[in-house]
Amino acid sequence: MTNVEAAVGPVELPTLDDAEDFEKLIEEYLRSGSIVEGEIYNGKILEIGKDFVTVDIGYKSEGHIRIDEFIGPDGTLTIEQGSVIDVYLERRENENGLVELSKEKADRLKIWDQISDACERDELVEGTITGRVKGGLTVDIGVKAFLPGSQVDLRPVRNLDKFIGEVYKFKVIKFNKKRGNIVLSRRALLEKEREQLKSQTLEHLQVGQLVTGIIKNITEYGCFVDLGGIDGLLHITDMSWGRVNHPSEMFYVGDEVKVKVLKFDSDSERVSLGLKQGTEDPWQRVEQSYQINQRVQGRVVSLTEYGAFIELEEGVEGLVHVSEMSWTKRVKHPSKLVSIGDELEALILDIDVENKRISLGMKQIEVNPWTLLSERYPVGSHIRARVRNVTNFGVFVGIEEGIDGLVHVSDLSWSGKIKDPRDVYEKGLELEAVVLNIDADKERFSLGVKQLTPDPWDNIESQYPIGRVLEGTVTKILDFGAIVELQADIEGLIHISEISMEKVENVGSHLSEGEKVRSKVISLIPEERKIGLSVKRLLEFEQSEEYSEFMKDQPSGSSTNLGELIAEKLDVTKLPASPEFIEVPALNADFDDDDEEIGIDEAEAAAAAAAAAEATAAAKAAATEKADAATDEAVEEASADAATDEAVEEASADAATDEAADDGKDK
Repeated sequence: MTNVEAAVGPVELPTLDDAEDFEKLIEEYLRSGSIVEGEIYNGKILEIGKDFVTVDIGYKSEGHIRIDEFIGPDGTLTIEQGSVIDVYLERRENENGLVELSKEKADRLKIWDQISDACERDELVEGTITGRVKGGLTVDIGVKAFLPGSQVDLRPVRNLDKFIGEVYKFKVIKFNKKRGNIVLSRRALLEKEREQLKSQTLEHLQVGQLVTGIIKNITEYGCFVDLGGIDGLLHITDMSWGRVNHPSEMFYVGDEVKVKVLKFDSDSERVSLGLKQGTEDPWQRVEQSYQINQRVQGRVVSLTEYGAFIELEEGVEGLVHVSEMSWTKRVKHPSKLVSIGDELEALILDIDVENKRISLGMKQIEVNPWTLLSERYPVGSHIRARVRNVTNFGVFVGIEEGIDGLVHVSDLSWSGKIKDPRDVYEKGLELEAVVLNIDADKERFSLGVKQLTPDPWDNIESQYPIGRVLEGTVTKILDFGAIVELQADIEGLIHISEISMEKVENVGSHLSEGEKVRSKVISLIPEERKIGLSVKRLLEFEQSEEYSEFMKDQPSGSSTNLGELIAEKLDVTKLPASPEFIEVPALNADFDDDDEEIGIDEAEAAAAAAAAAEATAAAKAAATEKADAATDEAVEEASADAATDEAVEEASADAATDEAADDGKDK
């Protein structure tokens, strides 16, 4: 067997007469056996038919390729007769005796080879994003490839559809020709480009430099600006001298901005940017534009629990504190009076340029009603008002809208028996009181109830001199004695040692509440409002000889005392007339249960107590002086007449005898 037969197998050779033709046939035969299925060959287009294109690849027979493989995207043929093209040999001979060829497969194999070479050389490939699939996008790079969503951009992309139809360059990060799997990355390319840009940017970046960048991302606290390979933060507070509620009010992603480098840390590669620093700070003109007590117009731009911020001009704001919003209303939150966007007028109270603060007041635009109260309700005048609230330290009564007066617990009674006003007074009750003091600056209106009547302790020394015998009612039993009420708002103490001539172990075994008891005055301290009484001293005196002699000299049936005699001679027409009560505007106002109660903290309570005490002392002095002036003449006349009366002499002698008896006993 010849070498040819061994290579291509046994064949029947045609019979030829001359050797030349035989040699030609042998060459053709050898050539026909050299083509291999699955390889790419050059072919010449012989004919373009309706459905097929005839191609000669130098084989014993031509091949047919469907004309569809030569139709371009625009619907036209991409070949012409005589053109040489690359074709893929699928079969050397089909059932029709023709060579089976494919133009598309030849192109695909060539692309795979190109991609393989590019992958080995770490080169880029170009392609068009054609669609979206699960987890990423499909890309046409001559063959179908996959682009994962994480490899589309430097940052995660939510909307991948916007990339469809775009042409980009990609890096092949995974290649498997056998399985037909190609994975691409655009991110790897961008990161490489970004690193190059970053190096260039860092070389020239300096603090104070004006740079141009692109808004890459927007957050609640600011915008990230791409400066070229490195991002800088434009904080919301550095965007404008005025108020910016959210960065999206000023920027969109992709906007180009010109900013100033405020801080730059080359180690951490952190850059702080500012936009407003490129313009003049409006606070530099504040001292020239605004003065204290100046009226200004502004717009409410923000509300907080403690006040409202008013924009006077772009970048300049002032604060109206809740305490400066109304003279009379208790503003718990600024939203009760103003809303964002409202235009209002205010008065400048203070300017602090260093800390960029302007204090404003709304109530100062109006007349302070507290300054008019002294004219309407002079100190010493009597008013009739309604209780608005009762606390443990006093009673609040309504005077006018938003203005309340306080009757401190110490000004409710002369005796001081009222420890908690809530036990005596209730909301809505009508109450009469005396104006003690009005402090317009501190907005305090002090009233007193006990001042409606004279202080019974003013003339206590003449009413209850030491040695006088009197009768009272036991109101309270204590471990160390008993409290005895002598008259309204005046009480005395019988100490346990002064109850009986014998030693007393238990006060309750000798005295009981409500019991009438006779005793003798043994001590008097007016400034401390204390009267000391003694039953024992009275018993000792009544058992003495002086008392017996004294009683013998007394006319039978005589019961007249000094007070009765003075009253008989007193001309009541000369005493001060009853005061007229002023009915306050809030007297007839409705006080619903839902009305907000008046609150006061410990500091305010202490201040109110101090103010009430001071007002009480002042009122007491004024009232005493006025009463003394009005009644001196009448009292003197009555006393003169009483002095000439025999009954008066006898009463005076009685007091003198008691005192003498006490002195003798002490000796």
